[in-house]
Amino acid sequence: MGRTGGFLEFDRKDPGYRPKADRIKDFHAVEKSFSPVELHEQAARCMHCGIPFCHGTGCPLGNMIPEFNDLAYRGKWREALDILLSTSSFPEFTSRVCPALCEASCVLELSNGQPVAIRQIEKAIIEKGFERGYIQPNPPQERTGWSIAVSGSGPAGLAVADTLNKMGHTVTVFDEAQKPGGILRYGIPDFKLEKWVVDRRIKLMEAEGVLFEMGVTVGVDISHHYLEGRFGAICLTGGARTPRSLNIPGNGLNGVHFAMDYLICQNQLLCGETVPPEKNISAEGKSVVVIGGGDTGSDCVGTANRQGATSVTQLEIMPKPPEERTESMPWPEWPLKLKTTSSHEEGAWRLWQVSATEFGGDEVGNLASVHCVEIDASFDGGRPNFIPKKGTEFEMEAQLVLLAMGFVGPTANPMFDDLEIAWTPTGGIDTDDRHMTSASGVFSAGDMASGQSLVVHVMADARRAAFDIDAWLKRD
Repeated sequence: MGRTGGFLEFDRKDPGYRPKADRIKDFHAVEKSFSPVELHEQAARCMHCGIPFCHGTGCPLGNMIPEFNDLAYRGKWREALDILLSTSSFPEFTSRVCPALCEASCVLELSNGQPVAIRQIEKAIIEKGFERGYIQPNPPQERTGWSIAVSGSGPAGLAVADTLNKMGHTVTVFDEAQKPGGILRYGIPDFKLEKWVVDRRIKLMEAEGVLFEMGVTVGVDISHHYLEGRFGAICLTGGARTPRSLNIPGNGLNGVHFAMDYLICQNQLLCGETVPPEKNISAEGKSVVVIGGGDTGSDCVGTANRQGATSVTQLEIMPKPPEERTESMPWPEWPLKLKTTSSHEEGAWRLWQVSATEFGGDEVGNLASVHCVEIDASFDGGRPNFIPKKGTEFEMEAQLVLLAMGFVGPTANPMFDDLEIAWTPTGGIDTDDRHMTSASGVFSAGDMASGQSLVVHVMADARRAAFDIDAWLKRD
């Protein structure tokens, strides 16, 4: 333990954000970093608990958090890095986009509501590793002779590929996009995850022997027969990219778009890619309504403000969450508390228990308004029931609506039918306890199999899938 009683001496502190007036003018990262003194104090707050719930209950990756906190406090950055990388493939991603499940299960969260700033310490460790040259290409000394094809270069595909490559297998990652990274590159705005961070990791993986074949759609440009003839195993990691729609009158008007199409468009532009005019979605000079109260909706809010929207309103059909834990969300469970992001702070109206009932248009088919109604929400066995409240109807001006209501499953692909892939009742690819689909030698990991989830859950599942693939290849 670095400092006995450090949690009594130092309060929790967050690094904060760049000034709002500055950050809404660009897409650079909004979150600042700790100074060396601040980082030392925050690492000192770790109590090195006898039962580290942060490690066992909170972190899906099983990060050994008290150990690397202690090493960071003592300035042993290389040792801290070794501990962190033993369980986490890409700490530079999770330390920027993870909601810090570990912090919710920190014992200090229970005792005084001020958990250790674990995510910031993780970020400092991985960035010290790059800055000091501790992280260098380290390709396997020997290759096993096995080759694996990974379809999808998002967080799941990258984690599967990186883990299998370190085992000595030869891995080729296929993706339809121009550049690797999946949602990390195209779905998450730069103000949360700048793309130089993604590029740095991709270059490292390439130097270690991972092959990337971009602009290739598995199942369309190349068949499963092609892959089966060249690879010992296939892993499907394309994510759950089919968005949930809102089937109300007017949903075909010009100006009604899915949130991910909007975010991808902006990220493509920032990456220097060409976006056809018919797919270029901009909030400039428009009243924007975002339907959906999650992280994707928040990302749309931040993007719209940076593009010059005249107003941004975010609608959520669920009740407004409490600001503190309640009896229904006891520690160390994840608290479903009110979350106000940096994007919300930059300017947005947030309305809870409101449902859109119709999109109104002008005479040429352009979106002009959103008709809404307030909702009474009740819960029957955990399932919500939404009942419109009579007399609460209202109308909002809008020239752009962004549907951010989650995802229902993988994008359709001819290969699924060709292989007679089995599906789960919830719409994901069905896998057994070894991550194998109903087609022998074809595996799946991440959101494509489990449904939409957090990047940290995806990476943890992908690492387990890599070990399952390795075991299957080496079977007798």
